Amino acid sequence: MKHSPRQLSDAKAFGKVAVLYGGSSSERAISLKSGAAVLASLQKSSVDAVGIDAGRDVVAHLVAENIERCFIALHGRGGEDGTLQGALEVAGIPYTGSGVLASALAMDKWRAKTICEARGIPTPASRCLDSEEVLPAVAEVLGFPLAIKPIHEGSSIGVARVDSLEEMQLAWHAARELDSAVLAERWVEGTEYTVALLDGEALPVIRLEMRGAFYDYHAKYDDDAGTRYHCPSGLSAAEEEAMQQLALEAADTLAMAGWGRADFFRDANGQNWFLELNTTPGMTAHSLVPMAARVAGMDFDRLVWRLLESSL
Repeated sequence: MKHSPRQLSDAKAFGKVAVLYGGSSSERAISLKSGAAVLASLQKSSVDAVGIDAGRDVVAHLVAENIERCFIALHGRGGEDGTLQGALEVAGIPYTGSGVLASALAMDKWRAKTICEARGIPTPASRCLDSEEVLPAVAEVLGFPLAIKPIHEGSSIGVARVDSLEEMQLAWHAARELDSAVLAERWVEGTEYTVALLDGEALPVIRLEMRGAFYDYHAKYDDDAGTRYHCPSGLSAAEEEAMQQLALEAADTLAMAGWGRADFFRDANGQNWFLELNTTPGMTAHSLVPMAARVAGMDFDRLVWRLLESSL
C-alpha cells in the first residue's frame, strides 16, 4: 500500500473539526481514550480541532460551535449504530467513516451475519434468542460450546462461552441485562485474527494470542502481559490474501466506507469464519487498526489524517 506524504498546508481545508467521543454507551471509557488520541494527533498536525463529549444535544452543540466536519471516535450504540450519522446527515455536517446503512447493519451482529452468509461469506451458525424458552431447542440444533452475545454491544461486552444449558441460561440472562436482542453462535475452536480496512484496501492481518478462551474485554484493554499481537500474522501470503479478501467482501456487503475492521476465527482445517465488522474501531494504545497501519508503513498521525481526509 502506498501512502502519499501528509501536507500540513492542507490542514485549513478541513475547517473547524470536532472529534466526537465519550457518549453514553457501555464503551464510553474506551471512546474517551480513542478521542483523546485522535484529538492530540489532529492538533499536532495543525488541524483546528476540538473535542466534544457527545451527549443528546450534540448536534446543537456542533452548530453553535460552527463545526465544519466531525471525526467520529464514538464506539457502540448512539455513535456507531447509524443514529449519530443520520443526525449529521440532516444537519449537513460531513463526518468520518461509514454512513447510516453500514453503521446500523454492522452494529447488529445477527443481521450482519445473515446478510454476509447470503453472499457466501462463511460465518458460524447462529440463532437469535428472543426468549428463554427457545434456549433448549437452540442448544440442540447448534450444540456446545456456544458463544452468547448481546447483538448490539461491542468490545466483547457481555460475551460468554458456554458449555452447557445451565451456563447458557445464565449467560442469556446476563446478556439480556445489556441488550434486548441476544445471539447464540456456534463456537469455533481455532485462532482469532483481525483485518483492518482503509479506503477499500486491507491492511496486514493481525493474529491474536491471549490467556483466556477468546479476545474478551479484559484481553483487549487490561491484560498487557497476557495478550500478544502478531503482525506479520504467520499466515502464508496466499492464506493472508484469502482472509483479506473475505474482509473486503464483508465490508462491501455491508456498505462500509472509509475504514473499519473485520474479525475472524480460523479453525484447524484452515477455514476462515467471519464474526463481525466494526465501523468505528478503537484508536487507543491497544487498538488494532493503528497497529496494522504501522506495519503497512503508516504512523498514527498519518492514519488519523487519512481518516479525516475521507470526510472531504
